Amino acid sequence: MDEVDKARVTWRKSTRSNGSGDCVEVADDLAGKIGVRDSKDPEGTVLAFEPEAWSRFVRGVKRRMLDR
Repeated sequence: MDEVDKARVTWRKSTRSNGSGDCVEVADDLAGKIGVRDSKDPEGTVLAFEPEAWSRFVRGVKRRMLDR
């Protein structure tokens, strides 16, 4: 992935986050990719997904397909 200006990236937590700090954050503006990071380690590793792959993942989670 190309270098991204982290100061310009907007991260958000899930609305289902329980406030314990154990959650992930997602950004839609990582050079055309979807970024995911651990909220406890904001300077750590960022995973980058193609938008379609991220959409498939989210749909699977919503349908509980990953529990199988």
